[in-house]
Amino acid sequence: MLEYGFVRVAAAVPVLKVADCAYNSENIIDMIINAESEGAQFIVFPELSVTAYSCGDLFHQEILLNEALLQLENILNRTAGSDIVSIVGMPIYTDNRLFDCGVVINGRKILGIVPKTYIRSFKGYTEERWFASGTAATSNYIRIFNQEIPFGTNLLFNCAKDSRLCFGIEISEDLWAPIPPSSYHTLSGASIIFNLSGTFEEAGLNEYRRDLARIQSVKCNAAYVYTSSGASESTTDGVFGGHGIIAENGTILAETERFSADSQLIYTDIDIERLASEKIKNTGFTKGMVQLTIDNSMSSWINPNRYRKICFMLKNSQLKNSQPNNTQQENSQPENYRLNNSKKDNYRLKSIQLNNLYRHIEPYPFVPSDEKIRDKRCNEVFEIQTAGLTKRMLHTKSRHAVIGVSGGLDSTLALLVVVNSFDKLKKPREDIIGITMPGFGTTKTTYNSAIDLMKNLGVSIREIDIKPACLQHFNDIQHDADIHDVTYENVQARERYQILMDVANKEGGLVIGTGDLSELALGWCTYNGDHMSMYNVNCGVPKTLVRYLISWAANNLANEKTRAALLKVVDTPITPELLPPTSKGEIKQKTEDIIGPYELHDFFLYYMVRYGMRPGKILFLTEHAFKEKYSRDVIKKWMEVFYKRFFSQQFKRSCVPDGPKIGTIGLSPRGGWSMPSDAEGALWLKEIREECAPE
Repeated sequence: MLEYGFVRVAAAVPVLKVADCAYNSENIIDMIINAESEGAQFIVFPELSVTAYSCGDLFHQEILLNEALLQLENILNRTAGSDIVSIVGMPIYTDNRLFDCGVVINGRKILGIVPKTYIRSFKGYTEERWFASGTAATSNYIRIFNQEIPFGTNLLFNCAKDSRLCFGIEISEDLWAPIPPSSYHTLSGASIIFNLSGTFEEAGLNEYRRDLARIQSVKCNAAYVYTSSGASESTTDGVFGGHGIIAENGTILAETERFSADSQLIYTDIDIERLASEKIKNTGFTKGMVQLTIDNSMSSWINPNRYRKICFMLKNSQLKNSQPNNTQQENSQPENYRLNNSKKDNYRLKSIQLNNLYRHIEPYPFVPSDEKIRDKRCNEVFEIQTAGLTKRMLHTKSRHAVIGVSGGLDSTLALLVVVNSFDKLKKPREDIIGITMPGFGTTKTTYNSAIDLMKNLGVSIREIDIKPACLQHFNDIQHDADIHDVTYENVQARERYQILMDVANKEGGLVIGTGDLSELALGWCTYNGDHMSMYNVNCGVPKTLVRYLISWAANNLANEKTRAALLKVVDTPITPELLPPTSKGEIKQKTEDIIGPYELHDFFLYYMVRYGMRPGKILFLTEHAFKEKYSRDVIKKWMEVFYKRFFSQQFKRSCVPDGPKIGTIGLSPRGGWSMPSDAEGALWLKEIREECAPE
């Protein structure tokens, strides 16, 4: 039983015999039962899977067509007590034509039949020899087994429990069309597209096909479930590979092994809520629907006003916050009964099962797990930061860049960006004024790192001890220097930025900000202190990515001495160094001991801002992503800290300096994140405390 908007889908590649419908139907039945026993709520089979795709002129034999119908009835009877929605491929004769169709089955009923739109014709191989396009159909209903069944290319299937769970069907070549039917399906409400395919394999075609499915899923903000005929098809004129793909919004979640001699089932859990969130924010869907509605020249088979929505039930789904479906519904679903037995065969199950969740939850959503992709991402992020600063330096005609260098992660990354920008501008690095400002909490470790880094990078070094000025300020505001409270800390932060601003004024320079995205989300910065700058190159970079960026720069942009200095910074704990060190001179104030692990906060931030997820679902995902590292209670503790700080610290984000947005999440009020500074977080905190309580 799945919650939080997840539905489990399966793509099947059965072993078939060409023109042996009885054999094929038995394998299809077995795989339906097996998939349901694994909790799948949907299963799709390849194109013409009841007969096999490669029957050729046998499709004109009445005995084969009649046997296909007989075996369809067998599938219906044998899966009558099943809750799963099954989509099988078979030829259907109606309107004096033969159609290549996807038949949708749920329990005792055929919910609808969708004929193929684009009939393949290339390289001497033409399906028009046997099949007509679905656009040629004249009947909206056909009668099979005493059922009046909706028929046509304009069918969508809508869950009665939640209108966000809606699926459409296209068949094989439809995906290759300039505007696939699935584009119209998703504009009209579909969140999942199932594709029954029977494509020949060609060298390199699998990569192209994979990209098509992945890209169509992200263009449509949908899940795309594709499966094609396997190696058991006829090899007379070509070979079939059995390529199954499940993609969600641009990410491949599961994939079969091609050319397998065995039947294959792949599973994954699709996040319907996440897809709905993407559609809400994608204005292309709203504008696209308006355009389609007013375009009277469209054919009826793609007109959204003519879509027919077929209602179905999923008794084993638990979509939280489900809403009533007010769309047009043509069918209601009869009461179903669970199967008491499930046949297990040696199907190859390729999925990741994490406590009832068949999908991998990446613990570091801002950091690609693949090393090659991560290196490319780091290079791109670094170039975006550099381009932003380069333009600002040119526009302001500033001679100098002024930056505070602490020996910590953020100031190190910002300094690297400044150096790269000056190199591109062909400006001398000596015009970069790096200022280290030792305070009450500065340790030898960070001080030495700051000096070594500036020396190795060849920037101008200035050292200004802020302790005398801070003591004078304590005296001015009548604050006891022995009281190490927030005033004690913030006086130092503001003194540092006063120095930076004043030096910039004196030298005709630009103060470069160093605070990152994660600090901005938590408000972990001193208002009008490190919160402020003249241009912040790090404002779009989350903390979990900063270390990787510095490591990447060390390995790709630095000489040996600079590399050693950079790697030393990477190994330094995150700290503002505003409290005195220990008696041994070691760092006493560690940020993550105070506000929690940044890896958790970045995870919370990603799913809250990117997808608008509620705390309960984020907790569910966090438990799966970090199940080996943090307990539920620990996650809840830091989640409450995150939400409290996120809401209470918005006033700092409402007036942040300019800086480049790096990824899909930005917290600048100028197009990144718009939120009133006095918004209440009580609703979110209530869910953490109540709905997220231990079971």
